[in-house]
Amino acid sequence: MLMFYLFIFLLGLAVGSFLNCVIYRLNREESLLKGRSFCPYCRHKLAWFDLIPVLSFLILRGKCRYCHKKISLQYPLVELATAFLFLLSVAHFGLSFDLFSLLNISFIFLSLSFLVIIFAYDLKHFIIPDKIIYPAIVSAFLYQVFLATRLSSNIESVDSILRAVFAGFCAGGFFLFIYLLSQGKWMGFGDVKLAVFLGFLVSWPNILVALFFAFLIGAIIGIILILFRKRSLKSEVPFAPFLVAGTLIALFLGTKLIDIYISFFVF
Repeated sequence: MLMFYLFIFLLGLAVGSFLNCVIYRLNREESLLKGRSFCPYCRHKLAWFDLIPVLSFLILRGKCRYCHKKISLQYPLVELATAFLFLLSVAHFGLSFDLFSLLNISFIFLSLSFLVIIFAYDLKHFIIPDKIIYPAIVSAFLYQVFLATRLSSNIESVDSILRAVFAGFCAGGFFLFIYLLSQGKWMGFGDVKLAVFLGFLVSWPNILVALFFAFLIGAIIGIILILFRKRSLKSEVPFAPFLVAGTLIALFLGTKLIDIYISFFVF
C-alpha cells in the first residue's frame, strides 16, 4: 500500500512538472508538447537531471545551473500541490483496478490539473486562458455524464446531469450579473466561464459550498493584505485562486459540510 501511494505521489510530481511547462508556455503562446524545456533567463536547454520535480530545485538550491539566476518557487510548489492533491483524491475517492474506478480517478486528476493551472496562471497573469477553461468545461460536463451512467435508473441519471447543469449555469449566471453590473471592474469574464466549469465539476448543491468558501477566503485574504498595506481597496486582486480553493473544499468536504449544516435545523 505504501508503494502504491508513493507511485501516486510521484505521478503527481511528474504531472505538476508538466503543468509548470503549460503555465509558462501558455503566456508565450508556445507549443505545449513540442520543444525542450529551457531556462527563461539564459535560454539554455535543460538536461533531464535539471528537470527532476522538486529534487532538482533542492539540489540546485533554487538557482539555474547555467546562469545562476533564481528559479521561481512556483515550480516546486505547483509540483508538490499537484502531488498532494492526487494523493488526497485517491484517499478520498478510492482507486481499484476496474474500468469505472480508473476512469473516475482519471477525470478527477484531469480536473485537478485544470484547477492548478488556473490557480497559478491567474495569480501570475490576472487572466484565465481560454485554451484551458473551455476544455475544462467540456471535461467536467463529460465527467457528470460519466457518473450518471452508473446510476440505477434513467430518472436518476437525468436528475444528476440536470443538477450539474443547474449548478454550472447558476454559478455562471451569478458571476455574469456581477460582471455586467460592474462593467467588468469587479469580476472578469474569465471568472464567469470558470464558475460554469466549477458548477459542472462539483454539481448542486456543492457549488454553494464552493462559492461560500471562495468569498470567505477572499475576504479574509483581502483584509489581511489591506491591514499589511500590500493592497488597497482599489487594488486588483485575482479571484480565480479563491474560487479554486473553495472548489477544492467542496470537492472533498462539500457533502459532509452540507450534512453538518442541515443537522443544525433538524430536531
